[in-house]
Amino acid sequence: MSIRVLDPRLDPEGEAPRMAPPVRSLDGATVGFIDNAKIGTAVFFDYLEKMLRERHGVRDVVRRRKPDSSRPVPREMLAELSAADAIVSAVGD
Repeated sequence: MSIRVLDPRLDPEGEAPRMAPPVRSLDGATVGFIDNAKIGTAVFFDYLEKMLRERHGVRDVVRRRKPDSSRPVPREMLAELSAADAIVSAVGD
């Protein structure tokens, strides 16, 4: 009997991603939130948004919710968030 092992990773496309430079300040910034579509994420983001606005001067928050927690963020959604100064992706289990 043999064991077949499957690799669940997608094949790489294009260049490897690079980390964005750190944000120097959140004062006046726009922050994007990517919700993974699980139960606790919205409550966490409500708290985080309030804290970022009150303590760090965040001007705007753009929230997007993935259609399914097990899939990557759709390209269209990433394009909508591309103008954000910082993005937070959270798991709400």
